[in-house]
Amino acid sequence: MDLKIFDRMESEVRGYIRSFPVIFKQARGSILIDEDDKQYIDFFSGAGTLNYGHNNPVFKAKVIEYLDTDGLIHGLDMATTAKKNFLETVDRVLFKPRGWNYTLQFTGPTGTNAVEAALKLARQVKGRQNVISFTHGFHGVSGGSLAVTANSKFRNAAGVSLANTTFMPFDGYMGPDINTMAYLERMLDDPSSGLDHPAAVIVETVQGEGGVNVATWRWLKELEKLCRRHDMLLIVDDIQVGCGRTGNFFSFESAGIQPDIITLSKSLSGFGLPMSLVLMKPELDIWKPGAHSGTFRGNNLAFVTAAQALDTYWSDGAFSEEIQRKEGLVRDWLENLVHSYPMAGLSVRGRGLIQGLITSADDDVAAQVAKKAFGYGLVIETSGAHDEVLKVLPALTIEDDLLSRGLEIIERSVAEVLAEKGVSAHVLKFGGRAR
Repeated sequence: MDLKIFDRMESEVRGYIRSFPVIFKQARGSILIDEDDKQYIDFFSGAGTLNYGHNNPVFKAKVIEYLDTDGLIHGLDMATTAKKNFLETVDRVLFKPRGWNYTLQFTGPTGTNAVEAALKLARQVKGRQNVISFTHGFHGVSGGSLAVTANSKFRNAAGVSLANTTFMPFDGYMGPDINTMAYLERMLDDPSSGLDHPAAVIVETVQGEGGVNVATWRWLKELEKLCRRHDMLLIVDDIQVGCGRTGNFFSFESAGIQPDIITLSKSLSGFGLPMSLVLMKPELDIWKPGAHSGTFRGNNLAFVTAAQALDTYWSDGAFSEEIQRKEGLVRDWLENLVHSYPMAGLSVRGRGLIQGLITSADDDVAAQVAKKAFGYGLVIETSGAHDEVLKVLPALTIEDDLLSRGLEIIERSVAEVLAEKGVSAHVLKFGGRAR
């Protein structure tokens, strides 16, 4: 496939084209199709942007209907029919059933802009500069959001000092027997710890880019208590693992916590259209008009599909139950794979339909598996500090047969990569059947 035009004209900063070196022309549901008409099962979902699959037919019909009626596309932050319907739908589907009261801020369309707004607001509200973030956290690559992002690959590209952030160990970072929240508590309680009193804490409940690191409910509850006791705002970055990825619409719901600020993006529009949102407790809304602005903070086409996504999938608990059922299928398959290779040092972690197959950080097993899987028609990426995690991120709407076919490709690819490295299977199974 001829990629010369991309090599000649596009910046070296391009990334995913290197992992998936074909030209895609179509996509439907959980299938991508390249220019040679080869089909690929999608376990990547646009890095978490396509929770409802490609070209979801319900959303597509709404887009076509809206365009046919000359609905407003660009509206800055003016009042529009599309925005009104979205606000009403959020209130009806998300807030009232939960008894919540949040104010919505429409930021620029990227997730990093939502994080920038959340951090700026927290610092204004508390009158303090420092923010606590966590090891392996990823929150974006613009100035403020990059300062709270841990990965050196992104930080080294900044070209300027990244300040006003203190990194603390995430849940499990120092091993299963060390309570990292107790460490943070000690730092906050000790006036000579050197920790400047933070305005806020920003956290992902599951660190996708960081390697599918999962915070326990207990750890999150303790974090909320510390925030309350030390007058810090709790910001939950739900940009990748929100919008249903972990089973509930918000990833933190089962922890029973109530963040002060929530950031949403990626799958918020439901259709791959850029859209970002900040939810804040009403008393925190101290913005002056226009203080955080942006030309594209009113993507009305995204409002249309976002409202439809809420109505279609989140008006009751059926979709959440379906996600949890599929989580069981994926988890069982991956655990069976781990047990089939007891000498390979594999493990599994995740929540909902973000699951990680963990390999050794000392070799390139995950990257080799992803490369081999792509050759067999599966789009999947790696994550983690050393790209040691094979990240399983299918659409929440994926059909069972496609899910199983994708998992079969992973198992086949793992078997071949490990065989090349001299690791044999104890009991080799494909799709639950010995071969």
